[in-house]
Amino acid sequence: MGKRLNIGLLGMGVVGSGVCQVLAEQKEAILARTGVNVQITKALASPYEDKSALAAKYGFALTNEANELFEDETIDVIVELIGKIDPAKAFISAALENKKHVVTANKDLIATHGPELLAIAEKAGVSLYYEASVGGGIPILRTLSTHYLPDTITGIFGIVNGTTNYMLTKMTEDGLTYEDALSQAQAKGFAESDPTNDVDGIDAAYKMVILTKFAFGKTISIDDVATKGIRGLAVADIKQAQTFGYEVKLIGAAQKTVDGSLTVSVGPVLVPKNHALATIQNEFNGIFIESEGIDQSMVYGPGAGSRPTATSVVADLTVLAKNKSYGIVEPFLTFEKETALATVREVPSRHYVSFSSQEIKGNALPEWFAFEQTVFNEADQRIAGITNPMSEKELTEKLATYTDAQDIQILKVMEE
Repeated sequence: MGKRLNIGLLGMGVVGSGVCQVLAEQKEAILARTGVNVQITKALASPYEDKSALAAKYGFALTNEANELFEDETIDVIVELIGKIDPAKAFISAALENKKHVVTANKDLIATHGPELLAIAEKAGVSLYYEASVGGGIPILRTLSTHYLPDTITGIFGIVNGTTNYMLTKMTEDGLTYEDALSQAQAKGFAESDPTNDVDGIDAAYKMVILTKFAFGKTISIDDVATKGIRGLAVADIKQAQTFGYEVKLIGAAQKTVDGSLTVSVGPVLVPKNHALATIQNEFNGIFIESEGIDQSMVYGPGAGSRPTATSVVADLTVLAKNKSYGIVEPFLTFEKETALATVREVPSRHYVSFSSQEIKGNALPEWFAFEQTVFNEADQRIAGITNPMSEKELTEKLATYTDAQDIQILKVMEE
């Protein structure tokens, strides 16, 4: 019969169904590469949905009791695809305590309770893998933990939320307002009925917590991420940024400062048109890495969806199958490094600024304003420009002495 890796499945929605399909299609290939037969043997059935047809198609049993999966001695690994924090945290904790490996795509949970769950896994002598929690089908986390092992990363910048990237693409290319772009994203299924996590940058911030750990070995919380979303971003500012040679993207960034400390942020950023991240359109994701050894590289692909995310889940299962064939247990990440955090608002940077020209105190731009480029927009009576490097805190203080405008837009500018 050979070795087997039996799976208990929690969640048979879009991604869960995709995992069933990908495993069925790749079963023979995985067996040939690992010597282990990987299969789903049992899944938790929701009382609100009939998944009997799916279970029959892929040959696994259903149960209404989650504990039945955790206590089943024949099951080796639990795949959690329910999402959210509750009851996923309790389920994963119980699975690990019962010495089951766990594979999850749950970014919210990992970003919020990752250290606690990893400690449980280590104590139980099992693995907790979550490649699919960032970037959908993009193989980024294992790339960071293995390929960059002999390198030193200095910055990681990502378009890691497909919903907002789709919206910004439509606002840029089609001139849609924020509201119309959101409606279109919701109609296409890219945005939830409550889009808060996406448009306010929370989803991207969760992912930056995880990426910061893999890139720098630094454990942070979502409260450590300076977070700003795209809610209220005007098409006029996007168009003005284009005339300056930039595309506006929601960028998650973790980077070292001159003194070696670390800043982590999420927010709309002016990206130079010749930068690789500027070319990423619609719902796609891209993660750009700067390092001392490789210099610059980028991974790009679909950030969500049934097949891409399911493929990342199955990739984790394949690693577990290989580990079983070798008789080893391998943690996902062992990189720990204590690094001081700096406040993003206090780090010098160039900024895009726009505000109403009718609220300025005086008739000319003061010397300290030092715009490299200035534009007077007659259509909506706004001034827009890009500053020389200064901290956002300093810029805000100076603007307060120059204008009474309440609709000031400040966006960070990414250096080429």
